[in-house]
Amino acid sequence: MSTELVRPRDRWIAGVCSGLARRFGMSPNTVRLLFAISCLLPGPQFVVYIVLWVLMPSED
Repeated sequence: MSTELVRPRDRWIAGVCSGLARRFGMSPNTVRLLFAISCLLPGPQFVVYIVLWVLMPSED
């Protein structure tokens, strides 16, 4: 498990799911699937994603 939360280079859209997966020792596809499923529920998922996109530093 990594100690820092960064957006890696191997990303799809913004790298948020990949960064969260790396931080918590999970598969990026698992985190992407969980995010996609969570979008079916009411809540601020897209807002949280955009905020993380802005706040998470890039790995570069």
